[in-house]
Amino acid sequence: MNLLWHGLRESAQSQLGQRNYTVHTLAERLATTGVEAGELVGADRLPLGWIPGVEIFARRVYPQRHRGFFGEFARRGEGELGRIGLWPKQWATATMFAGTAKGFHIHPPSIPEGMDAAEWFGKLYRETPDNYELRPYDREQWDVMFFVQGTVEMLLVDERAGMERRVMRLLADGDDLRGPNNVGVVIPAGVAHALRAEGARDVIMVYGTSTSFDPAFEGRIASGIESAPLPEEWRTYAGL
Repeated sequence: MNLLWHGLRESAQSQLGQRNYTVHTLAERLATTGVEAGELVGADRLPLGWIPGVEIFARRVYPQRHRGFFGEFARRGEGELGRIGLWPKQWATATMFAGTAKGFHIHPPSIPEGMDAAEWFGKLYRETPDNYELRPYDREQWDVMFFVQGTVEMLLVDERAGMERRVMRLLADGDDLRGPNNVGVVIPAGVAHALRAEGARDVIMVYGTSTSFDPAFEGRIASGIESAPLPEEWRTYAGL
């Protein structure tokens, strides 16, 4: 430590650390410490290290004075979901208690018979990235997530063969926190995703899937945080 801290005991100086206040670029923060979801809406994706197929689009939440608020998720054939030709076959809701987390979850990509996976993803996302009709939404699970309450931290990791392994980390807000972080998020098959409830509120989410629920599509990676192990004393007593 420099002389600025010489008034402290040597034992304290040896343990002292300082926070790094370096201002990082949006791309650096997206891949490491995380960004507000609103910063990504409409952003130029090329320099950000964006995961191909991921979509983040703005939602509007309207106040209803003295009653609450109202927010739309999506309209079939319109907006971002209409642009990419995706409409969920199944809708569900989930609640995460404050301070809890889930993930990483991942769904298997569908690869055409006889085609190499890396070659297929290259065709989808590099050669013809705007040809959404090629995407096999009906044969693999894509997720569309919306948040109604609370703040959630989301991590996305691209695990598709032949694709650059990119990470996106962002914070999204529920309808009870009206603002630029009210977004919808589209997650392709093959992209691992984890969620963590931030702050003291429970998180309520609504999500659609491009296929109906199929246990075979439900993969897990590094998901030990989802378990709630019993105390060792209980396990020993109960013989578990």
